[in-house]
Amino acid sequence: MNEPRPFAQPSTHPPAGMPPGLESGAAGLPGGRFRWTVCALLFFATTVNYIDRQILGLLAPLLQKEIGWSELGYSYIVTAFQAAYAVGLVAFGWFVDRYGTKLGYSVAIVMWSLAAAGHSLVRTAFGFGTARAALGLAEAGNFPSAVKVVAEWFPRKERALATGIFNSGSNIGAVFAPAVVPWLTVTFGWPAAFIATGALGFVWLAFWLLFYEHPERQKRLRPAEFAYIHSDPLEPPAGKIPWRSLFRYRQTWAIVAGRFLTDPVWWFYLYWLPKFLNERHHLTITALGLPLVVIYTVTSVGSIGGGWLSSRFIKRGWTVNRSRKLVMLICALCVVPIIYASRTADLWTSVLLIALAAASHQGWSANYFTLVSDMFPKRAVGSVVGLGGMAGAAGSLLFSPFVGYILQRTHNYLIPFVISGLAYLAALGVIQVLAPRLEPVALDESAGARIK
Repeated sequence: MNEPRPFAQPSTHPPAGMPPGLESGAAGLPGGRFRWTVCALLFFATTVNYIDRQILGLLAPLLQKEIGWSELGYSYIVTAFQAAYAVGLVAFGWFVDRYGTKLGYSVAIVMWSLAAAGHSLVRTAFGFGTARAALGLAEAGNFPSAVKVVAEWFPRKERALATGIFNSGSNIGAVFAPAVVPWLTVTFGWPAAFIATGALGFVWLAFWLLFYEHPERQKRLRPAEFAYIHSDPLEPPAGKIPWRSLFRYRQTWAIVAGRFLTDPVWWFYLYWLPKFLNERHHLTITALGLPLVVIYTVTSVGSIGGGWLSSRFIKRGWTVNRSRKLVMLICALCVVPIIYASRTADLWTSVLLIALAAASHQGWSANYFTLVSDMFPKRAVGSVVGLGGMAGAAGSLLFSPFVGYILQRTHNYLIPFVISGLAYLAALGVIQVLAPRLEPVALDESAGARIK
């Protein structure tokens, strides 16, 4: 095993071949770009994660006819995923803080790839619920691992951009799935679609094991870039942090409450959007592709743009608090028009309204995930992300059966869209009350945590 390197000092000379202006020096600019290779690995992992996650929503109209589940029965299948996802977020949040991101990510992607392929073996609603539960438990490892990797590999001023980039993988996965899954299904049958998408995780795993190490053990990392990554104020030495103790602090509750209110909206898009387009606009499985590709392509722009904008504000001298929250307010306001999506009979008006809302959700998320590393030390990031994700999954556990019940009774999507349109403004209000200045938490293992 490679020995951890000591804290590196910026080099006074640029590395060979580095263009002028990129060397570390008085301006504090990076002396390399390997951290963006790490970001690319996170991006592709998140892409695979969402391909595996999206496929059931795409095939739901077909499987509903073939297997015969009701609207409420489908909501229970979705709920099985979300319940397991909630448990998995807490478990993997602790696991990656305890054993590191390299092992944590590896375990998660092996488990979720096997679970994704396992859908091909089931033929009942209960079987799909069981397969979704296994997938949810394992897929929960993605975001605690990815957010912690960003905290370890990027200085604070670049974290929202890096988060926006890797989080845009969720949109690319959602674009790839409708472009490929219908063809796989029509050509080879729906079981083959689950097997093919599940196999992608093992391809990613090979690159992860080949290229990834913690910065202190990464031989490909130049000393100047190492110094740039660690240019934020030094954190105190690592120590054990019981995750239950994190509930004492209002910053934790800001993360928990925000995700409880907004995560259910994203789950609603993932699982009911293909059904909405099928029922409201009569699109078949092969016709769903173009509208979904448009929606999630626009969403990718929102994810990267939201992260870029707050990072840009910080580099211009704005406070982290002002930068993050202004972008989140813009995103929250841009979600509101989705309320009209269920009222229009025009397909492309619906598509564009949903695309704007989904893009705004991802711009919101790029900044929201970064709030964790803004307020908590790196050694607690995985646990806090896991707790927040568990709250988001718990909100989804309530929202999904509610959506199923409303649709079964009314056959109308207006109420779910109204809730979706207002959720982000409510969440931002709660965050402002609980963390008005995004105060960092100083964790004191001997006496609990105290706020600076």
